[in-house]
Order: sequence, then C-alpha cells, then structure tokens
Amino acid sequence: MRSYSIQEINEVINGEIYGTTSHNITATEQLEKATSSEISFIGNKKYEKHWCTSNASIAIVNEDISIEPGENRAFIKVKNADLAMSQILALFALPTPVFHTNIHKTATVDETAIIGEGVRIGAGCYIGPKVEIGSNTTLYPNVTILDECIIGENTTIWSGTVIRERCHIGHDCIIHPNATIGADGFGFRPCAKNGLVKIPQIGNVVIGNRVEIGANTCVDRGKFSSTIIGDGCKIDNLVQIGHNSKLGKFCIMAGNSGLAGSVTLGNGVIIGGSASIKDHTSIGDGAVIGAGSGVTGDVPAGKTMLGYPAVEARDALKQWAILKRMVCSTKK
Repeated sequence: MRSYSIQEINEVINGEIYGTTSHNITATEQLEKATSSEISFIGNKKYEKHWCTSNASIAIVNEDISIEPGENRAFIKVKNADLAMSQILALFALPTPVFHTNIHKTATVDETAIIGEGVRIGAGCYIGPKVEIGSNTTLYPNVTILDECIIGENTTIWSGTVIRERCHIGHDCIIHPNATIGADGFGFRPCAKNGLVKIPQIGNVVIGNRVEIGANTCVDRGKFSSTIIGDGCKIDNLVQIGHNSKLGKFCIMAGNSGLAGSVTLGNGVIIGGSASIKDHTSIGDGAVIGAGSGVTGDVPAGKTMLGYPAVEARDALKQWAILKRMVCSTKK
C-alpha cells in the first residue's frame, strides 16, 4: 500500500500547509466517509461545515477557506482545490487492466492494417482493412474498428466501442465503453410508394485531439461530409450527436443531452444534462445551455439559456417567479 506524508503530497500540488498532522495518507475519499489515513478536499465554502464531523486528517482547500484545521489535522491551501485534487487522485490511481501480450491471439487484424509501435489490442478486437492505428494506442477487448479508419497516438478505446468505416480519431483521446462512432445519421424522407425512404449517409466522423467520449454515447456520421468534434471536447455518457454537427474546441456536453443534425457549437460551449438542441441551430462561443433546456433557435456567444423552449436565463427566472406567484395566488 502506498503511503505519503503531507510534505510528500504537497510536493505534487505545491500549495501552502496550514496545521500539522502525524498521519500518513494511503487513499482519497469524500469528507463524509474519510478516515484519518485518507485525504479529502473542500472545493466550495458551503462544504466547510462538514469538516468538523469528518475524520479526514488532511484536506485540499481553496485559499478563501475560513475555518481552522484543528488538532492533528491540516489543510493544504491552493488556488483551485478541484484541480489540485485531480493531481492527488492521479497519485493514488490503480493500474489499468494488464496486457500479457500486445496483440491478443484472438484479435483479428487485417493484413493491410498499419499498426504503430507499442499498440495494444485486446481479446476479440476486430481491425478492418486499411485501418491505421498510431503508436502507444490501447484497444481493450471487443473493440471494432472498420475499414479505413485512422486512430491517432496515445489514444485509449474501451471495450465494446464500434468505430465505423473511414472515421478519424485524434491523439490522446479516450473513448469509453460501448460508444458508437460513425453510425448512420437519422435521415429519412416520406415517399408515397415506399413509405419512409432512407437517405444514404456517406460522410464520416472526425474527432480532434484530447477528446473524451463517454460510455454509450453515439456520434453519427455526416450525410455528405463530416461530423466534427473539436480538440479538447469532453462528452459525457449517453449523449447523442447528430449527423453533420460541428463542435468547436473545448466544448462540454453533459449526460443525456443531444444535438440534432447540422448543429454548430462554437468554442467553449457548455450543454447541461438532458438539454436538446434543434437541427440547423448555431450556438456561439462560450454560451451555456442549462440542464433540461430545449434550444429552438440560434444562441449568441456568451449567453446563458434556460427553459423549454430556452430563453435567456434572467428572462426564464422572471417567468418562473411570475408563474409561481400566480399559482400561489390561486391557492388562497
């Protein structure tokens, strides 16, 4: 078991130590569950009240904390406790699943595929014709990569993921279990003779560098050209991204949110959980779409939108306040 003194931990995050403790740290834990050998954190002043009932001996805290650590306990003050805690979590992270051989004997790798140095391919994987996989990329068991896909370096693709033909994934990406990249976009048209006629989806998906795609998320291929996910985007579990949508850099989409076809997100857009965005809609740089909102029109850069249909946040809050007063008045 790994054990660290408070001084050794502080060498990682370079904060300021307040208080003293004789306890060494063997794990991380949330405040309510922590023991004296575990480190926790206080990322917001509203959680200060939980420190007095916590058994943690050390907490990573923001510089504005207003309480004292107490006897045989200590704080490490930093500018951003959340970011510092991510470094501590990495310190205690357990190793990933072991590969006894780089390419498992049950993996099927087409003879035309180009496999980079240090690539690891797990049991039951299928690598199709003319696929290119960059160096030090890892495919966990039962990943499927179809014809002519290009996967960058140092990318991790977890079990059950399917990447369909001609899709491109950048460097340093993480694709979580059972994601589907490049399935057909949802395209049908009514036909008097044949009912609903399927529109062929002949494009692909292009994913940039340092992108993370959550479990069971689907990114549809373009009808004509590409569905694009920009560098640094972070996509949660169970997200739907429709065909020919385009995400700028560093966008965030929380779980159960969805983009219809041909949606454009600028850089740094945040989409809250279960929010839905209408097709052919543009959302400007830095805009925020609140959880559960439904966007039916273009959103300017920097705006925060709430509600269904979504309006500017301050207008939505006024509407809800008026509605609440009306409901309360009818009960009298």
